[in-house]
Amino acid sequence: MHDKELEEGTTLTPRFDANGLISAIVTDEKTGELLMLAHMNADALARTIETREGWFWSRSRKSLWKKGETSGNMLRVSEMRIDCDQDAVLLKVSVSGDGKTCHTGRRSCFYRSIALGNPKAGLVFT
Repeated sequence: MHDKELEEGTTLTPRFDANGLISAIVTDEKTGELLMLAHMNADALARTIETREGWFWSRSRKSLWKKGETSGNMLRVSEMRIDCDQDAVLLKVSVSGDGKTCHTGRRSCFYRSIALGNPKAGLVFT
């Protein structure tokens, strides 16, 4: 596909990587808080678009999964965007249940910050 069509066109043409995956960034629809990063294959992307629920591909289990199916913390997608070269998607969501999206039981998967300026400083819990 020509770059102009890909970047400016109105046709959804996701560019999956060599493993058939596209990155999916998940944020809170109201606050914009970054909640998680996951991956989607074509089936997960299609199911998410169709159902407005967060579906992903587990690279470790090599299987499709619906976020919240076991925890009750379902993702209701209110808006979905794709980046300029169509190789990443953004899901703006509301989270049901107790509002936690990380498998560790935290609200967000991004609960540690990296100490900048000193490569040996490590991680800081926030």
